[in-house]
Amino acid sequence: MSLTSKLSEGIATRQVARPVPLRETVYEAILELIITGELKPGQHLVEKELAEALGVSRQPVREALQWLQKDEWVDLRPGYGAFVHSPTPEEADQLLGVRTLLEAESARLAALNSTKDGVAELKRIYKSGLAALKADDVEAVVAANAELHAKITEMSGNKVLNELAAQINRRVRWYHTPVAKSRGKQAWDEHSALIDAIAKKDGDTASNLMREHTEHTRKSYLDQSTED
Repeated sequence: MSLTSKLSEGIATRQVARPVPLRETVYEAILELIITGELKPGQHLVEKELAEALGVSRQPVREALQWLQKDEWVDLRPGYGAFVHSPTPEEADQLLGVRTLLEAESARLAALNSTKDGVAELKRIYKSGLAALKADDVEAVVAANAELHAKITEMSGNKVLNELAAQINRRVRWYHTPVAKSRGKQAWDEHSALIDAIAKKDGDTASNLMREHTEHTRKSYLDQSTED
């Protein structure tokens, strides 16, 4: 029997993996620079400079910037060029408010469904966050914070919560980066109390602690953006 015949009979075949389009790789690279603060809100994005820095031609950079505009990471201003989007206080308040609702419920469910292995992983991430804080490595602190929150959401066992949290994860990282240093040890003390509540399977306490924790971050960001 020919291969075509086999395929027509519904025999599954392994598709050949295709390389990721260059514009997607450039999109991810520029987005990471925005999230980590290397490219700051309001900063002018010059295609030629980005292309040289990333070692690519201007075409994939231009395409990536158009995608980033669609996703509201970049503003394209006719006659002026591309600029990193500057979030308004209202934008940040709305997103971080929704984050509070999602993560409070995630923490409650994570406590109810907690396991020794899950709690051990939270403690490992917590220790890495403290080490990054001690080393004054803001990028590593933000990464550990994101990992800890993602693990709690995963432990909730709720797929819908996971999907919704994933949708806002990067923008939360973006908002958290400017305040990670000022939040400092207080944020990680809050994480410690949260982990204890999850370990004790105390859903109500875990939910309340997470709500307070995320509200502190929201307030810190809004206070700082007002000062700026």
